[in-house]
Amino acid sequence: MTYVDDYPGAAKLVRWHFGVAFIAFALGGVFGLLQGLYRTDYFREALPIDATQYYTVLTGHGVLLALVFTTFFICGMFVWATTRSLDRPLYSDRLAWVGFGSMFVGTALAATAILNGFAPGLPFDSADVLYTFYAPLKAHPAFYFGAALLVVGSWILGAVYFLTYREWRADNPDARIPLQTFMVLTTFIMWYVSSVGVAVEVVVFLIPWSLGWIGQVDPLLTRSLFWYFGHPVVYFWLLPGYLAWYTLLPKFAGGRLFSDPLARVVFVLFVLLSTPVGFHHQYIDPGIADGFKFIAMTNTMMLLLPSLLTAFTVVASVEHGARQRGGDGYLGWLRALPWDEPAFAGTALAGLMFAAGGFSGMINAGMNINYLIHNTIWVPGHFHLTVGTAFALTAMAVSYWLVPQLTGKPLRHRRLASIQPYVWFVGMTLMSNAMHRGGLAGLPRRTAEPVGDAGASAFDTVFSTIAEIRLQIALGATLLVVALLMFLVVMLGTWLSRPGVSALSVNGHIPEPLSGASNGPRVLDNLKLWTGIAVVLVLLAYGVPLGSMVADGILNPGASPFPV
Repeated sequence: MTYVDDYPGAAKLVRWHFGVAFIAFALGGVFGLLQGLYRTDYFREALPIDATQYYTVLTGHGVLLALVFTTFFICGMFVWATTRSLDRPLYSDRLAWVGFGSMFVGTALAATAILNGFAPGLPFDSADVLYTFYAPLKAHPAFYFGAALLVVGSWILGAVYFLTYREWRADNPDARIPLQTFMVLTTFIMWYVSSVGVAVEVVVFLIPWSLGWIGQVDPLLTRSLFWYFGHPVVYFWLLPGYLAWYTLLPKFAGGRLFSDPLARVVFVLFVLLSTPVGFHHQYIDPGIADGFKFIAMTNTMMLLLPSLLTAFTVVASVEHGARQRGGDGYLGWLRALPWDEPAFAGTALAGLMFAAGGFSGMINAGMNINYLIHNTIWVPGHFHLTVGTAFALTAMAVSYWLVPQLTGKPLRHRRLASIQPYVWFVGMTLMSNAMHRGGLAGLPRRTAEPVGDAGASAFDTVFSTIAEIRLQIALGATLLVVALLMFLVVMLGTWLSRPGVSALSVNGHIPEPLSGASNGPRVLDNLKLWTGIAVVLVLLAYGVPLGSMVADGILNPGASPFPV
């Protein structure tokens, strides 16, 4: 029996989520290539965009990949993880489909508003507000309604996970929460707490502003509400990757998870520390007291702890698997790992790339060093290591193993699949390395050109004298799209193939950890406790500064956040 035989309704729901995610991935990837070639001045005359449309491309690339691809894939993956680990169907397939429908309609509205930048005449005005959609840039109301529906849809699916768990708990009052379900629920606790910020920004301020109901909004307030959500969303992307690294990667390696309690500690730490960190994106903003920026910096540095715990636990688990396969020596066990298996190779390389992203993230988090790289191309270099590889490559790798179980069909083009993770890894290494180096040289981000009217000669000199950085970015972007096309060919070939016997032999069983949940304190499963502490930490970090912004921007609209 396979997953699709045991839970056909859930499997269908996951397939639809993955299908939309892969379409968004494809379109967003093409936008990324156009952006990379235009910015580096390769084949610019042959590209179907101009300097104005570049921002349409940039917005589409960010929204489709960072919000649509991620959210659909995560919600679908969590349907699988919840039903599999609780060994029961969803609380309500119908309610889950309502959540999917809300997300789909929201995506269609936002995408239409964005794509009008290419073809004037579509129903809505364009929405070239970038992924970071806060004032003073304004989009058509359809974009904001779409963003709101996408978030609301994810909330509905989250409610389905919790209701399914509640039913399971009624039947198993004394049991520990299965690890995958624990990871799903803690991820969504963090998501609920953090996404309130963007919901308030969009519904209370941006939609009325775009409709003309209010004349102006406070840019500092909307920016702060966005970043209240904008950094925790990174962990919304990453925690499904952690779920795969903890529960699937050891299996792919031939072993078992080293410690279930350590995995739970890591997810609890992310619940507590993910949200009160957003001010580290606003170090140069006036109107926010330095003390609160320092709190955000400290909390961000504390997030190194769950990452280091993850590195230890996952590497120990993989080493155990390698030694089970006959590997020996201090490092010789690495040769025993199944590097020719796409599910293992992609997941392992994603984790390795995330380690590099953690190091560059420490630079972003530090108040003094951040000034050097703020708003340079270093920043997209960093988050292409996180969402662009830690999440995206893990999602592709997991799909090689999971899609055959969801479709009852064998994985097609296996040789192509076995090469694809390495092509992605090389492409991202080239592009991200060049972006980090370019950021240190002062190259700006969010611009169609590396130069501007003011101070153009300085940037022009830097950019033209390090031509290999431009070449690395263009070559890396090209390799990434090649790897994306390879993945899509494998997925499409598998999806369209006939059911086969080899699909039924996919081993969906996940072995028990070496150290099980019973070896950890039961307080780790107290979700109400961790939610309450997380809310208190958010209030301590954000209560006073957001209250001051509301008082100045709404109660005293003539006030300015800028010092006189």
